[in-house]
Parts: sequence; C-alpha cells; structure tokens
Amino acid sequence: MVELNKQALDQVFHALADQTRRAMLERLARDDLSVGELAAPLDMSLAAASKHVKVLEKAGLIDRRVRGRVHMCRLATRPLATASGWLKHYESFWEESLTRLSDLFGEVE
Repeated sequence: MVELNKQALDQVFHALADQTRRAMLERLARDDLSVGELAAPLDMSLAAASKHVKVLEKAGLIDRRVRGRVHMCRLATRPLATASGWLKHYESFWEESLTRLSDLFGEVE
C-alpha cells in the first residue's frame, strides 16, 4: 500500500464524517460558491458555515480565495483521490469476503 500522510488522511476522514460538510462538497462539485451560498440551503448561520468551511479547508478538500468581503470556495480533488486510494487498498479484502460468503450460501442450497 502506498504510504500516506496519516495526519492528512485523518483530517480528510474527519471532514467527510459530517453530513453538512459532505453536502457542501456535493454542491462545490457543481460550481464554486461563496460561504454564504454554501450556508443558505443548510439553514445555518454564516458563522456556523464558516466553521465547516475551515474544517474542509484544513483537510485540503477546498481552496478558498477572498474577493473583498466575499470568501469563494472551490472543490480540491487531490485529498479525495488520496482517501479513495486508501479505501481501494481494502477492496480486495471485501471482494474476497463476499465471494466466500456467496460460496457458503451456495453450499447451503
């Protein structure tokens, strides 16, 4: 398995563990948005949205740039690819386990 920066991976999974942050990432996958635009459909204050944005930014999942008083956010995909690669390493384990389970059910019939 490729050696990954464990702290960076921990930050990515921490950020992805929250449904609000996942919803923000889903919307950022379609377009760049301001923090206010991210907050609007989630029925939360700008301060609460900013806290979520900071977690996403710390994990490297978004890039934020400031235009005057507006903070624009853009999805950054590299950390998602890293997390996906880490999960993919375990895919063969699950496939093997499911194959064995399927074989066992086949023997029962």
